[in-house]
This record gives sequence, C-alpha cells and structure tokens, in this order.
Amino acid sequence: MAEPKFTPKPGQVDYTNIRYAPTINCVVTDGRRVLLLKRSDEMRLYPGYWNGASGFLDDTQDIEDKVLEELREELGLGPLDIVSIKRGNVVLQEAPEYNKTWLVVAVLVTVKTQEHITDWETEKAEWMSPEDVYKHQLLPGFAEVFEQFFPDVSA
Repeated sequence: MAEPKFTPKPGQVDYTNIRYAPTINCVVTDGRRVLLLKRSDEMRLYPGYWNGASGFLDDTQDIEDKVLEELREELGLGPLDIVSIKRGNVVLQEAPEYNKTWLVVAVLVTVKTQEHITDWETEKAEWMSPEDVYKHQLLPGFAEVFEQFFPDVSA
C-alpha cells in the first residue's frame, strides 16, 4: 500500500513543508528485548530504515497520549499492554535531504507482550537483543534516541 496523502484533522498541524518538525520516537522493549520496525518502501520519509514507533507531535495531545496513539496505530497495542512510558531527552536531528530539522522526543516504552500487529508504515518488525540493534540500517538519529535508554550497548 502506498503512503496515503496526509489530510490534517481539525486542530492538527501539517508539517509537510515546515522546516522544524517535532516528533516522538519510541524505543519499545519488553524489559530484555527491543522491537525495531523496518519502514515500508512506500514511505515518503526514510523508506527501508529501521526505527522505533514514531510520529509527529502535530496536535494538542500530551506526549504520553501521543505515544499511546502511535502504539495503537503502528503496533495494535493498547494501554493494558503497556507497563511504563518514560521520556528521555530531546534530540535535534538535521535532515538536509528533506530540508528538515527534527525535534525528536525520545521515549522508552516497556510493554507486557511481544504480540503486535503492524500497519502499512511497517514492512517488517523484529524483536531482538539490544546488542543486535546496530546490525540494522537505522533511521538517522535513532541511535541517539536508543543510547539514552541503553547506554551500555555500543555500535
């Protein structure tokens, strides 16, 4: 399925042509393994790269509610599947190829289950040891997000 044309909902900001774009990027873990998502080749931004569950901060929801929304949309997970949500630091990621500067809020999400259902954005999802994360072609800036929560794992 090709990426659908984005149509903002009432109160939602369209960051398509805006230079600075706030986002969340969630490192999803079950406490011992990490879930990485390979972005579909149909994605406009960073097709084929591995990443956490992510999304634009494009409305008035707080960060935790946005995390819940992205986990529901991208992984089919609900609030009862989540043990904890922990915010990290904001990462500035320059992306000259897209004429963007991403303002990325790093988030660690611990879940109770390894069961998930991906949506059209994800070509493949894999649970892996933290040490195996760096064996994948990571979305630019994701390593900085990941390292906040797994500082003892190196590339």
